[in-house]
Amino acid sequence: MVRPRLWLRLALVGLLAGGLAYVAFNRGSVNPLAIQQQLDRLGWAVPLAFIAYHVVATLFFVPRFVMGAVAGALFGFWWGALWSMVGAMAGAAAGFLLARYVNGGLWVPEDTPRIGRWLERAEAGGWKAVAILRLLPMPHPITNYALGLTRIGFVAYLWGSLLGLVPSTFAFVDLGLGGRNAAFGLGNWVAPVLWGIGLMALSALLSRLFRRKLG
Repeated sequence: MVRPRLWLRLALVGLLAGGLAYVAFNRGSVNPLAIQQQLDRLGWAVPLAFIAYHVVATLFFVPRFVMGAVAGALFGFWWGALWSMVGAMAGAAAGFLLARYVNGGLWVPEDTPRIGRWLERAEAGGWKAVAILRLLPMPHPITNYALGLTRIGFVAYLWGSLLGLVPSTFAFVDLGLGGRNAAFGLGNWVAPVLWGIGLMALSALLSRLFRRKLG
């Protein structure tokens, strides 16, 4: 007889697999313009809907660039950066907690060759290691799930994530704002795009500088 808790774990894994399959087979509808049009109809509830959408998108491996660009197009730079950070942090927390609950001691990742060495370094580095990992060119959901398998404390995970996500968040929002301005002739689009590219370059430079700490 399978325990209810194990049933719940299996159900969560099945739900995740279903979401991944949906995203894989419906990539045409998972793009900044389509998501922006869906959310733009919700009026005052747009920020809350955006955060909820961001959490689901993160769990199902929708690239974070997509949601950052949507935030810039919907809210402008400063409000877009705020809501994008809130959505990214909420998605990061959800992925971390989901991985930690589903695993629940069933698998000890530190015993896995190569992966285990990275995770042990992340555990030893605490929030600093989390921040460095966030700067690396690695898909956001993979980082969330992988760190959820470690023994890193939840508060340290959130603090490191917050610091590490800032450069890329600002970059994605700037690019989304520039794309909106260019598409609808709403004003200067060159400056936001250049800022976005510059911030992405900064994030890549920082990741290169800090990568040796996890090597």
